[in-house]
Amino acid sequence: MAGVQAADYAGPLFDAHLHYNEEAWDGQAGPHPPADVLRRMQASGVRAIVANSRPNAGSLTLAALPQTRAAGVAVVPFVRLYRNRADYTGWFADESIYDMVLAELARGTAAGPYRGIGEFHLYDSANADGPVAKKLMALAEQRGLVVLAHVDDAAIDRLMAHTPTGGQKARLIWAHTGIGGAPVERVDALLARYPGLVGELSYRPGLVCDDGQLCPAWRALLLKYPARFVVGSDTWVNQRWQHYESLMQGYRQWLGGLPAGVARQIAWDNAAGLFGVAPPARSP
Repeated sequence: MAGVQAADYAGPLFDAHLHYNEEAWDGQAGPHPPADVLRRMQASGVRAIVANSRPNAGSLTLAALPQTRAAGVAVVPFVRLYRNRADYTGWFADESIYDMVLAELARGTAAGPYRGIGEFHLYDSANADGPVAKKLMALAEQRGLVVLAHVDDAAIDRLMAHTPTGGQKARLIWAHTGIGGAPVERVDALLARYPGLVGELSYRPGLVCDDGQLCPAWRALLLKYPARFVVGSDTWVNQRWQHYESLMQGYRQWLGGLPAGVARQIAWDNAAGLFGVAPPARSP
């Protein structure tokens, strides 16, 4: 007899990796104005977001709009390190980036203070030892900021080494939990080593099998560390906005295959707890 398909997860989602970049909306024009992206979030049951955008104006827009609050979406703003695409490849040694981060932190947002730094990319893990990378990791731990980092597993160790506690008090969301495909065993070891390391699961190779459910090794890892994973859309290009609802539905499908309490942790509680976001009221 065929197995019974689990019902999809039906609770709130916290999108812990969202960009509102200038290609989507530059403040005046674009294919995805605020009303469009908020409608997509509402339709997907997304009730909170980590907003990090190139430039930071996109996150500031979402944080300030009364329509965001009316849509029932809480905004957790991060300082993105990128003013433009050129900053992707040299931020780790660019003192002007550090100055920009300090200025943004001092300014804050309409949704309150910035809660983190990133997303940033390191295409060569050795650049985790760049002077600005070192300073930002120390700053983040000292100020209680969460880091969102798109890096490989070697860079996780390097970045954590630059914090005052050697990574023991640092809080870092690992974008994609290793987009290059770090083995499950290596991910497990890093989660055990760093108590504040959290895996974000967009684009993660080998996560989901052909039936739309978690592959066995990843299911086992999520059950071992149910408090250490979050989900995100990674709307880095407009195509991701065009398919936003289906991306979120994909999460709901495999979350439904987990025990209900674990599904709720990964979908909402872990990110909400990290940032102190209250449980959502009924949908507006």
